[in-house]
Amino acid sequence: MLVSLALLLLGALAAVLTPRLMARARWPEREPVVALWVWQCVVAGVLLSFALSMTFSAAAAWQAVRGHVFAPAPRAVVEAYALGGHGRWSAAMAVLLALGGVWSAVMLTREIHRAQVRRRQRRAELLVRAPLLPGEEPGSGRLVVLEGERPDAWWLPGAAPQLVITTTALRRLKGRQLDAVLAHEQGHANARHDWLLHCSGALATGFPQVPVFAAFRDEMHRLVELAADDVASKRFGRLTIALALVELNEDRGVFGPCPAPDAQLPLRVNRLLTPADRLTAGRRLRLTAAAALVPVVPLLVAFIPGLSALR
Repeated sequence: MLVSLALLLLGALAAVLTPRLMARARWPEREPVVALWVWQCVVAGVLLSFALSMTFSAAAAWQAVRGHVFAPAPRAVVEAYALGGHGRWSAAMAVLLALGGVWSAVMLTREIHRAQVRRRQRRAELLVRAPLLPGEEPGSGRLVVLEGERPDAWWLPGAAPQLVITTTALRRLKGRQLDAVLAHEQGHANARHDWLLHCSGALATGFPQVPVFAAFRDEMHRLVELAADDVASKRFGRLTIALALVELNEDRGVFGPCPAPDAQLPLRVNRLLTPADRLTAGRRLRLTAAAALVPVVPLLVAFIPGLSALR
């Protein structure tokens, strides 16, 4: 029972403290890819803590579960976990955590289903606005040009991902700006950022009161754009992608003095035009390694009593 409580406390502590610590950090804007990795590892650690806590609580509450969990373990190992004496509380904790796991799966399934529906609708709209030529297969072209008065470009993910761009955007984008926009959207597709957005959205929707999940969703939306900006800037330069962003969005009022729906765009442009120095390779490696150890901590908490009993 103590191990279950320790794991539950560890997961709750990480869920509360991580958003505060990451909000104070200034390096994520300089290293968005590393920040994406850190967030994923922290959320994985939180979920693993809750899953292990559920497992040990169920083992303490029901002999059948205990027999499966500790089937190959010596008697001394089972005794080290002190699973007896808290059956009622352990059962309640196991049921609550199991319901949380089921609810997470339901939210993720719903998020993926909604994304698929939206994707099919957008593809159907594309076929209406840009009909296929004789002999052309659906999804065969990676670039779709639409007539439109509004400059816009977006990536439509799927089995055959496509970049959609309007004629007004083509007229506005100069030189290599179109290539930079394409590289930005390809950065999203190659890194499968859509899956990150689905998972973070599902957790935040399912558990709106958990700070780490809400922050995870918000940061994913911000960091994936910064990471894709960096992909484009490495190939075509920061000025090129910054000018492309301005050309695509200057008519939407996002660069004016009044608050705009997409307030991150001016920050992204300023970041590209006044880049901060990247972290050293050593610090990036240390951050990456430290983040990878976060999911290991609940495993250590779970296995230390058993390993100690084997000495």
